[in-house]
Amino acid sequence: MAIIITDECINCGACEPECPNNAIYEGGMEWAISDGTSLEGDYKLETGQIVDAKASQSPIDEDVYYIAPDKCTECQGFHEEPQCAAVCPVDCCVPDEDRVESVVELLEKKARLHL
Repeated sequence: MAIIITDECINCGACEPECPNNAIYEGGMEWAISDGTSLEGDYKLETGQIVDAKASQSPIDEDVYYIAPDKCTECQGFHEEPQCAAVCPVDCCVPDEDRVESVVELLEKKARLHL
């Protein structure tokens, strides 16, 4: 499952540089699948929507840091645990129970993001 950042976030930014997928954004910032990846062309989001990988997507949260779920792999294939959760001083990086993914699915997502 993807990790989410709860409203308890203090906007310290410790999580953002730790993400190997560049999936973490400051509140109010637009995001794109291609940020920090080598992706180009069309990409299918988890909603089924096809977007240009370089196209800006609307912010998921306006007030606190957020994780783009289409880019979060829980650090599978990179680290033993999600690095955002490991460095968060207020423990607000938690599993998103609405987006359950197996390790295999997370590794497949990693492979799609990092060609």
